[in-house]
Amino acid sequence: MTSDRYGPPEVLQARQVARPPLTDNGVLVRVRASSVNAGDWHLLRGEPWLVRLIYGGLLTPKIPILGTDLAGQVEAVGQQVTLFQPGDDVVGELSACGFGAFAEYVCVPESALVAKPVHISYEQAAAVPAAGMAALQGLRDLGQLQPGQRLLVGGASGGVGSLAVQIGKALGAEVTALARPEKMEMLRGLGADDVVDVNRLEVLIDSGQHYDVILDAAAFRPVADYRPLLSPGGAYILVGGSIARLFQVMLFGQWMSWRQQRRIRCLSSTPTQADLTTLCDWLEAGILTPFIDRTFPLSQLSEAIRYVERRQVRGKVVVLI
Repeated sequence: MTSDRYGPPEVLQARQVARPPLTDNGVLVRVRASSVNAGDWHLLRGEPWLVRLIYGGLLTPKIPILGTDLAGQVEAVGQQVTLFQPGDDVVGELSACGFGAFAEYVCVPESALVAKPVHISYEQAAAVPAAGMAALQGLRDLGQLQPGQRLLVGGASGGVGSLAVQIGKALGAEVTALARPEKMEMLRGLGADDVVDVNRLEVLIDSGQHYDVILDAAAFRPVADYRPLLSPGGAYILVGGSIARLFQVMLFGQWMSWRQQRRIRCLSSTPTQADLTTLCDWLEAGILTPFIDRTFPLSQLSEAIRYVERRQVRGKVVVLI
């Protein structure tokens, strides 16, 4: 599925294109499944304009085939590739190497891939890379979450949030999830120690609760609303949400951190093979269980992206290819 102009999901078109050429250090993968992330529809629409500056193409997109998450089977390898061979099942995160997972074939560096756990389906594996990387790096690296600490996850029912709840537990934290009432049971099933109605945040504040780390995966409330819940020296990590909140933290996070004596940070995750291996190990061990809301065939990618744009998804939306 390709697009040659910015716009709504309907600008995507099914096109027959040449199979990507195999490079010396490349791995040609037959894609079996991918998943939709918020970044996909930002890139598709070219909004905010910062997206166009970062990825190129002020007027027309320079990335014709989107798709970050990948689960598939190796078709061929370049002569310098040592980690994989044809027939291997792999998982990848492609945001640092040109995207392209919403297609039947993609050629990527071997550094973007790890072995898929044997007992995990392509569908499950494709639901984890980008969202899991954001949750892991947000909690472990920016939040510096430690065993025994208290974690609050905003937007806990979404792709990043639902994995952050489980990763927080894996890192030894006591986890409270914020979600709408109809999504609370899902989060209890994923292991949250407590689930609170996001519309009753003031009740949580009045209770005197404090958290060492707050990971906000749906930042639509002002950051100041969370300040009473954040322990002195604690960390507020913004992962996703409104563009206004994103720029607020990007531009004023350091100043707010100094003024409030709390760390206010905006996550910019960087895909690494080591972190992807960690996520796959947790998948295989049953520590992570991605919650898949719906699956779509590649021919319905426009509908899949539109569904994610509505911001009502529980967990992840997966595209089968």
